[in-house]
Amino acid sequence: MSQFAEIPSLFPDHDDVADAPPLAKGRVPSYMRDHRKRLRERFMTGGAAAMPDYELLELVLFRALPRQDVKPLARRLIDTFGDFNRVLSARPTQLTQVDGVGGAVVTELKVVEAAAHRLSRAKVMQRHVVSSWNALLDYCHTTMAHRETEQFRILFLDTKNVLIADEEQAQGTLDHVPVYPREVVKRALELNAAALILVHNHPSGDPTPSPADIEMTQKINVAANALGVTLHDHLIVGKSCELSFRAEGLFDVV
Repeated sequence: MSQFAEIPSLFPDHDDVADAPPLAKGRVPSYMRDHRKRLRERFMTGGAAAMPDYELLELVLFRALPRQDVKPLARRLIDTFGDFNRVLSARPTQLTQVDGVGGAVVTELKVVEAAAHRLSRAKVMQRHVVSSWNALLDYCHTTMAHRETEQFRILFLDTKNVLIADEEQAQGTLDHVPVYPREVVKRALELNAAALILVHNHPSGDPTPSPADIEMTQKINVAANALGVTLHDHLIVGKSCELSFRAEGLFDVV
């Protein structure tokens, strides 16, 4: 089993391996330095669109493994999980099962994942939902589309339909998540929210609602209306698309 020497610090003093002090086995080969330089230049010139997933992953791994050829590891990770997004969202225990992945690599990947979540969340918080709808969908996909278990989130809106809070209400199994309408409405009242958008994911990738999804939405809608809170929509997030109860006319049955 091949091993990768990992640095103890997430942020080394010298990002450029050419400036890093040599290890016992010698300095980093020039071909590796040149390869990293080319990838960085291509990224800065053309952005992520100019790079396949494994090369973008290499850029992330450079910091965790500054003196190693990370291309084989990047390819193993992509082969194992499927694409760049699934690598980032994989659980640490899954990542460490891949040969060459240790604590520094896991930390680096999770930092990038957290940064992506925080950036997409910043684009929707305290924004009018209608004017930032596409950003809201992007945020839901970023945080939920690649999860292996169901998660139920609630987006709380004020009287002007500005998003004032986004909270995870429950986590579940592969195909079920427990939701309690009374708790949903209680939390809305605590936040003085005027409206709600429900969001949950289907790990199977198919956003088609189940009978249980429709029944649960109906119960929340009834409980919310009774207390003057509007249920705007229920979004189900799949692997590559989402389903809106309102757009599909499913609010006709709830």
